[in-house]
Amino acid sequence: MKKYLAAVFAGVLGGSVLATQWAGPLLAQEQESNQTVYEQLDLFGDVFERIRAQYVTETDTGQLIEAAINGMLSSLDPHSSYLPAEAFEDMRVQTRGAFGGLGIEITQQEGYVRVITPIDDTPAFDAGVQPGDLITAVDGVSLLGLTMTEAVDMMRGPVGSEIIITVLREGVADPFDLSIIRDTIRVRAVRSRIEGNIVVLRLTTFNEQTYDSMAQLLQEAISELGGIDQLQGVVLDLRNNPGGLLLQAISVSDAFLERGEIVSTRGRNESDIERHNATPGDLIEGRPMVVLINGGSASASEIVAGALQDHNRAVVVGERSFGKGSVQLLIPLRGNGGAMRLTTSRYFTPSGRSIQALGVAPDIVVRQPTPVEDPAAPTEDARPRRSESTLRNALSNENITDDERRMMEEEQRAAEEVAQLRAEDYQLAYALDILRGLAAMNGN
Repeated sequence: MKKYLAAVFAGVLGGSVLATQWAGPLLAQEQESNQTVYEQLDLFGDVFERIRAQYVTETDTGQLIEAAINGMLSSLDPHSSYLPAEAFEDMRVQTRGAFGGLGIEITQQEGYVRVITPIDDTPAFDAGVQPGDLITAVDGVSLLGLTMTEAVDMMRGPVGSEIIITVLREGVADPFDLSIIRDTIRVRAVRSRIEGNIVVLRLTTFNEQTYDSMAQLLQEAISELGGIDQLQGVVLDLRNNPGGLLLQAISVSDAFLERGEIVSTRGRNESDIERHNATPGDLIEGRPMVVLINGGSASASEIVAGALQDHNRAVVVGERSFGKGSVQLLIPLRGNGGAMRLTTSRYFTPSGRSIQALGVAPDIVVRQPTPVEDPAAPTEDARPRRSESTLRNALSNENITDDERRMMEEEQRAAEEVAQLRAEDYQLAYALDILRGLAAMNGN
């Protein structure tokens, strides 16, 4: 700084001329920019007054202003929007895990509503709504050209009432209708099950309950297995999880990491960087993990998958995720109880990847096959299993102990259960096979 000042004083005349040459145009440019903004605001005011004075019917000025605000925000990106007071309250209720509606996470695409994912065990899920579906109409009324808020309002209605949505689905030639009965949505953030010595944790959303529920169910499952030493590994199933609260995603990632960065968020300015790091402690003490994702895994789900993948803590299996790599800030607005949802930053995985519009690529791509029901196809039970033991007068194995025989029978029973699961959920069965292989390599 002292050298810089010395240089300025040494050439004070030249410096004064230089400052005058540069400061003048910069100041003029800033003044011109401000003048343009004021002129545009005047233009808005003129249009607003013309509508109020000359539109064919009397208008609601509050609705006009809200529409203008929403148009301004929705022009930025699909996730920035204006939330009237009622919608703002609905969003706050959703993060607590119970709300009324259809049970779908949506965004906008090409003027229509695109389904990010249906929520497990909700009316939309039961009706067969799938990730990637485009909703083109509600009760026969087109959604083309409507804002997100307007489209959501059309889908709202009393619990128990019917709604008919028109769906355009990739691979299906013509649009088709789905009937859905609105209901109160009570989201159960986490479910658990035990497959052999593997715990499967199904996370359906990231709300205020997610981490605590996951930690509790995991501990209960480990106790049921007889302790951590009996645990072969964990499958973290994030398929069709649309995301939710950033801090919950950080907590879930931290549950399985000992150290290192989990995620960073970066705003417009270089100084607008926040880094979130793991704290010591792994709930499963280093046991192997598989994370399941698909095209319905978005936002917070991608933070978790990306963090565990970058730290080589888990094998990511399934299909490429949705690719929502932006962070929205909910800003309450004064006066009417509403809020604006504004995209303020992007998030990056520990290796510096931005998954915005790209998604998280799985380490192993496994597509869920479409079930094909063919009554003419022979079932496994219809074909008799032939082996040495089925041959007439076959020699018996007298060297096998009772314990070895029981172990063989248990292994056979586990294999048959996996075969059954493969027919029900191919991706999950694949994940379990990977975990068993990793456990065997580690001597567990």
